[in-house]
Amino acid sequence: MNTAVFDRRESEVQSYARNFPVLFHKARGAWLYDEAGQGYLDFLAGAGTLNYGHNHPELKAKLLAYLDDDAIVHGLDLYTVAKRHFLETFERLILSPRGMDHVVQFTGPTGTNAVEAALKIARNVKGRSNVLCFTNGFHGVSLGSLAVTGNSHHRDAAGVALNGATVMPYDGYLGADVDTIALIDKQISDSSSGLDLPAAVIVETVQGEGGINAASSEWLRRLEALCRKHDMLLIVDDIQAGCGRTGTFFSFEEAGIKPDIVTLSKSLSGYGLPFSVVLIKPELDRWKPGEHNGTFRGHNPAFVTAAAALELFWSDDRFATEIADKAERIRSAFAGIIARHPDAGLSQCGRGMMQGLECPDGELAGEITREAFAQRLIIETSGADDQVIKTLCPLTISHDDLQRGLDIVSDAVSTVLARRNKKRAVA
Repeated sequence: MNTAVFDRRESEVQSYARNFPVLFHKARGAWLYDEAGQGYLDFLAGAGTLNYGHNHPELKAKLLAYLDDDAIVHGLDLYTVAKRHFLETFERLILSPRGMDHVVQFTGPTGTNAVEAALKIARNVKGRSNVLCFTNGFHGVSLGSLAVTGNSHHRDAAGVALNGATVMPYDGYLGADVDTIALIDKQISDSSSGLDLPAAVIVETVQGEGGINAASSEWLRRLEALCRKHDMLLIVDDIQAGCGRTGTFFSFEEAGIKPDIVTLSKSLSGYGLPFSVVLIKPELDRWKPGEHNGTFRGHNPAFVTAAAALELFWSDDRFATEIADKAERIRSAFAGIIARHPDAGLSQCGRGMMQGLECPDGELAGEITREAFAQRLIIETSGADDQVIKTLCPLTISHDDLQRGLDIVSDAVSTVLARRNKKRAVA
């Protein structure tokens, strides 16, 4: 494996390559292949960017036909046929059926670009600077997004003070007996609490990087009511949990809430192409022309594959039904692993096809994922201490491949625990 140039020239900031040191060359569906053609089952899927798998043939055909026609690739925010088709498709299949009248803002192509725009418009509209965010939340690593992110590993790299945000306890963070919504309400209502009235609250319904913590529907509904009570905007960051990952297109649909602002990215393009948007209720769309922009906010190939993915997967309920079936398979497999190792301190978290197997510590989770990789399964960890083994396989994965991956996880857990027990017995 010739990786000398990476060692010689790539920044030390690289991370995934350290955990999966293979020179990858091709990909199809739920599989990655190295230079020699060896396959690796992908339960990482671009950190949730490839909900429809690698190089989906129908999406690829649309993309290649578009490029072969010398159609617009880069278009700033000009009107283009590709953008029109995406907006019409998104309106018809996603917004209108859900009673959402949100306008679509095209931002720079990464998730953090969308979060920055959402925070900026919320502060602009309300005329207040403070934003509430949550423990274990992750919203990106540009400075505004980083201020509302909890993880100290990322925050410590900022180099400056991170202002304009107040961190509050997420659902369950203080234990089952503590009502965190009541706590937040008390602090906002008390003029002597020291908490400045926020412009907005930003929340993930399932915290992807923070440990696959899933907020209950009741908690989310009460959070929405809290926002209405105190004249705060509700921003849902659906960058990783959206586009079907939790079972419905938006992760908040199950709770029945109506966010003021929604950020989308990752799997939105359907093909792994950079693409981000912010959905804004029309009355909040107070931008002046060009007040927030980005050179690559008009990535037309992403419009093409995004529209094609919506047509292919979201024209009816069949795909959501398939996701629910696969989610139950994951839940059942993890429950089985926990039952087979009752003294290992394992537990389950998450929902939909965004589930995690939580270990007592990051050391055990790391050993298990390394053993899984030795069996050619790519799966990452999540959480404050990397203690959660996180499933992000493509939503389109076959039942056989899904079972194969879950069997590898199960075998990796058994292998690592047996190895540890043997070492303890020898000691």
